[in-house]
Order: sequence, then C-alpha cells, then structure tokens
Amino acid sequence: MLEHLHRRSFLASFGLAASGLALGIVPRNAHGGAAEWQPSVFIHIAQTSLVTLVCHRSEMGQGIRSSLAHLLADELGANIDQVKLLQADGDPVYGDQNTDGSSSIRKRYTELRRLAAAVRVLLTQAAAKTLRVSAKSLTVADGIVSHPASGRSLPFGELIDAARKLHPIDPAKAELLPRSALRYIGAPALRSLDAPAYVTGAAIYGADVRPSGLWIAVIARPPVVGSTVRTYDDTKALAVPGVRAVVRMPDPQPPYAFKPWGGIAILADNTWAALRGRDALILEWSSSVHDTYDSTAFRSTLREAAQKPGTVRRTRGDLEAALAQADKVFEREYYVPHLPHVPMEPPTATAIYREGRVEIWASTQNPQAVQKAVAELLGIHAAAVTVHVTFLGGGFGRKSKADFATEAAYLAKHTGSPVRVQWTREDDIQHDYYNTVSYQHLTAGLDMDGRVTAWRHRTVFPPIRSVFDASANMPSPSDLQQGLLDLALDVEHIRVETGAAPAHVRIGWLRSVYNIFHAFATNVFIDELAAETGADPVATLLGVIGPPRILSLEDLGIGALGNYGASLEEHPVDAGRLRAVVERCAELCRWTRQRKRGRALGIAAHRSFLAYVAVVIALQQREGRIHIDEAWVVVDAGLIVNPDQARAQMEGALVFGLSHALFGGVTFREGRAEQSNFHDLRLLRIGDAPRRVHIELVESEAPPAGIGEPGVPPVAPALSNAYFAMTGVRLREFPMAKAFGFDR
Repeated sequence: MLEHLHRRSFLASFGLAASGLALGIVPRNAHGGAAEWQPSVFIHIAQTSLVTLVCHRSEMGQGIRSSLAHLLADELGANIDQVKLLQADGDPVYGDQNTDGSSSIRKRYTELRRLAAAVRVLLTQAAAKTLRVSAKSLTVADGIVSHPASGRSLPFGELIDAARKLHPIDPAKAELLPRSALRYIGAPALRSLDAPAYVTGAAIYGADVRPSGLWIAVIARPPVVGSTVRTYDDTKALAVPGVRAVVRMPDPQPPYAFKPWGGIAILADNTWAALRGRDALILEWSSSVHDTYDSTAFRSTLREAAQKPGTVRRTRGDLEAALAQADKVFEREYYVPHLPHVPMEPPTATAIYREGRVEIWASTQNPQAVQKAVAELLGIHAAAVTVHVTFLGGGFGRKSKADFATEAAYLAKHTGSPVRVQWTREDDIQHDYYNTVSYQHLTAGLDMDGRVTAWRHRTVFPPIRSVFDASANMPSPSDLQQGLLDLALDVEHIRVETGAAPAHVRIGWLRSVYNIFHAFATNVFIDELAAETGADPVATLLGVIGPPRILSLEDLGIGALGNYGASLEEHPVDAGRLRAVVERCAELCRWTRQRKRGRALGIAAHRSFLAYVAVVIALQQREGRIHIDEAWVVVDAGLIVNPDQARAQMEGALVFGLSHALFGGVTFREGRAEQSNFHDLRLLRIGDAPRRVHIELVESEAPPAGIGEPGVPPVAPALSNAYFAMTGVRLREFPMAKAFGFDR
C-alpha cells in the first residue's frame, strides 16, 4: 500500500516553517521523538535501525520511488532490505515535486546524494565518539558503522541519540562515496519496492480512495473550449436512484490554466448512478469563438503560415545566398495532429473540505500545482490545502495539470461532503490538454556532390503558453530548444523560423512534447535527402550531424539555450554522442546485411532532455500485410541509476511512439473532438507490436540525463523511413495506420 507523510505532523516535529526548504540543510536536533531521528526531510532513522526514505516524486510506473530509495540508501550506507518508503505530501519543503520533464534523477542526483552523505557523516561522527576512535577509521555498510581494526560495530539505531546532538553537516560540503563503493547505483536490476503492492492489489490509485460518506461526481463538460452552460434541466437526473445532487461548475474564463472546465456535475452514491444521471441531463451550451474550429481547415492555415518567411529564431551564415548558389534546392512538408495522453487510469481526485481547509487525494504528477490551483480557486492559503499523492496509472504529462483536483475541491466545498471526481475515457479523450498540432516546412540546399550546404526549418504550432496567456500564438525559446535550437547540424548556413498560430483547444505538455514533431520532420527529411542523392540513410544522417564535437552557441547560431534547465558546461550539445548512438544502433541491427535479406529498415536519432537516442525499426511483409518485426534502441543518458527500469522506459517509449505514429491524432469539427474511446482512437495492441525489441544502454560517466521521455521522438520517423525503404512511399504525417493496413 501507499503510505503518506502528513505535512502538518511532519513540520511540527521539524520545527520548520511551511515555506522552509530543507533540501540544502540538515536541521539541528531535528527528531520525531526518542524512537526516531529525522536528520532531513528525506531520511528518518528509527532505533530499530529501520531507515525510512521519503519520496517526493510521483510514481506512475516509471519506478522512481524505488530508484530514489536505492540512490539515497547507497550513499547513506543503508541496506535496501531495511528501508521503508514513505510518499511525501505536496509541500515546498521538498523543493520541486513536479514529476515531469524527465527531471527526477537528472536534476536531483547529486543533491540527494549529498544529503544522504551528510547524514552518513553524522552517523560516522557519532560512532567515532561512542567508540572513541577516528572517524576516518570507520566504514559504513548495511546500516552498520564498523571499526575494522577492533572488530567493533554499531547499527544505525544505536547511534541516533548521539547523532542528533551533533552540529549539522552542510550537504554541499559532504564528500560523496566513490563509485566503486556504491552497490546499488547502476546495478543491472534493482528491486522494485512497490512490486508487492502491485501484485497483491494493495497499491492505492486515485480511484481507490474512499473516505466515509463519499459521493462520486461525473461532470458534463463544455464540448467546445470557451462554451458555457446556457440552460439545463436536471429533473430527470435527480430522479435517478442514487443521485444526490446536481451542481453547476464555475464557468471557465481564459486563460484556462488548471481551472475547472465548467459544466454540470452529477453527484451520486456510486459511479453508475452518476453516469446515468449525467446521461439524463438536458443541456444547452452557449456559443464560443472556437465553434468554427475545424482541424482539417486549420491544417491548411498552418501550411500557409509555414510556407511564408517567419520570425528568425536561429541563424548562421547567409541562408538566402547559399540557397541561391545551391546546385539543387530540396523542400518537403510534414504534419502532426493533436495527440492525446490517454493514460490507462483517467484523471481522478478526492477532496474533503472542512472549516476552511481542504484535504485532497489525487493521482497527480505535481501536488504543489494542485495546492496552488485549489487555493486560488477557493480563496484560501496554499498551506490550508493538503495534497496526498496516490499511485498513478500512467501520466505522460496529463496529470501535471491540476484541473481534475480543483473540480473535486470545488464540489467538496459546495456540498459539504467528501467528493471524488471521476473522469471517464470519453472525458479524458474529449477534454484533454492535447499535444499541439504542427506543420513544418524544411528546405535544404545541396551541392553537386549531394552535400547539404543550407538548411531552413520553418515550424508553426500553437504553443502551450496559450493555456496561461490567451494571446500567446508563437513558441518560446524553451519550446524551440526541443529539437530545433539544439539540433546538431554540420551545415554552414542555417535558419530556423517560426510562424504564428492561435490555439483553439487546451494545449499541454505530453511525453517528449514538441520533440515529437520536430524529430519526425527532421529525421524523415534527412532520409528523403538520402533517397534524393542516392546515398545510404545512415551515412546521410551521420553526414548531417557532422564529426564528433561540442557545439558552442555560436556554432548553433543562437544567443542562448535553455537546455532543459541544465548548464551547457555540464550537458553540452555533443554531436559525438549523437553520432555514437546512430553508429551503434546501425551496428546492432546489422544495417547493411539486414536490408539485403529482404527486410526494410528505417533509422532515426534525436537529442532530447539531455539524452541521445537512436532507433531502428525493421518491417517485414507477411500474409499480405506489413508487420513491425523488430526494433533496436540505443540510448546514451549519462549515468543511469536503475538500468533495468531505464530499459523498461525505452520499451514503453517505443510502444507509446508507435501508437501515436500509427493511430494518433484527435480531430475536431465545429470545435468538438471527434474521437471518444478506443473504438475510434486505437492504441498499439500486442499483435501489432514488434516481435522482438533490443535495448542497449551506453555506459557513461556523464551526468544523468532524462530517461522517461527521450525514447519517444525517434520512433515515428524510424517507422516512416522503414516504410519508405519497403514501399517507396513516403509517410509525412500521422496517423499512418491506413498505409499499414490498420483500421484506425
């Protein structure tokens, strides 16, 4: 089961202010009573030597709870068998809790290790005083501090009274253990601490929370962004057995951010009654400025913008002169529609409101965003909002948004009863924060030898920022860092341009975000250049990337790079690492020999979230249909804490990317989503998946990079390139299902 650390009792024992940040300090004399020592917000040690490690990130199948626990235990010198996991509530005391952007390890690796090292030093000092020996003569392992020379040892539990009296250690000055002394970090397979709960059914997900007196709510939400309830008749809804109340939700106002989406809520004793009540509602919706949104027509609007000169965001050399002097100018266009998240568990949250305070249980990726959004909606202080994080049945960025939790909080206050808001699959698909729609126009100038001398990439898409600023219609530099500003190109003349595009639906980040369509367009375009010049696709890809080198801002043709929040010194744009994964992937799949044996291969590679990933997909024709036969994935993500989980993430990314490439895309007519469930929005099924999948993790001493998202971007272009290799037909847009003989 999922155990929680309750914020108020924890802070009381700490003597810390709600706004305090304990990541960088070990509080002096911090304790939770005589039986337990709490030297930091992440590490508690009991007299029994039980070590409790607090996870401040959300678990949604990516194994972060187990990975962080092993990381802390390793540096602390604890045995993982003596470790208990505790899920943190939402609170600024933990620092950033947003489990998004492949950031849990890459942003916190050194920080958390130093925190554990500081606690280990305190335990060592306490043992040195107790045993009257030098701290340097002691070793720490398996939760025991030992003095090898005398054979004496003390378990952690016997040291906590002495340790709590010592002056705290500054984690920034704590010396980390050498890699050779670490038994867990980087081990081939780390134990999943949550596996028993998964297997036995004890794991608590959002829909498992059932406080006494709970009402279940489903909501009839506006079918078009900006629409509101004009009139409604709830007579028949209230007549449904089990229906308790009908509540009108607040009308949404732009910018929509994470506010409730409006509509009419049906509250009942159970989900079935609530659904029947919603079906019985008689509703009339108001008009909206987005009523005329037609995704097919909007595609033409985006195409028109992509064909015109746009705002220059990256420039190097003299592009126009280079194109004028080129022996050949080659141009192509690519389109990717709105993509939904479709987590296996639709959004759900439970709330209780009492005397100006709210307690929420939510399958959220960002409990602090829930705190903020609920506090703003109800007009209370964020400290009055307690957010308990349940397990998530998938997230992919959808559950970073707090809208479903704000709905539960609003209804709990309005009714005075505990309320769980349950989204259905139809709600999930038709009221998502979709990955944005995009259109891209790429142009290359070629010399007489087929070498690329000029490169222009125009991209047009409504940005995520439109959710927070209704007037936003152009991407920001942080948007463009995803596969455009950081793209390694061995081309003398480069220009990246953007066009304006208004948003007509709510847009949000989805696993790998803009990298999906930027990697798609770039990699398919490079493959098209290979076909145009009669060259090998791998050789062409490596030629465009260029020789191994670190690219400076001047080399890239930009003034600054957000670089996913990391410094360019620690995580540079490294063409050598990108080349290496391409070369290794081609080697693993036996690129030349496989193609001679009548199979078709496609390759793609991409840098995202500071990791480098190459994918090769092999197609084979059987029984009159093209099948995805094999896939190879090579990833260089720097130092990897949990290799087995990293492989699982790459396998999941492969399936995720194939699902979107083959079946993805929500279309709109008259402002309404046309798809609603798995009958018209398919996902990849077992029989559609590759027969064999090969994952290789590059051993590296580079700092940790992202893992959860970087595997997605190269998948779709590798599939498209393989299809061309087999058929001679180019697939330049999603979904590709019809070409592969699938019904969408």
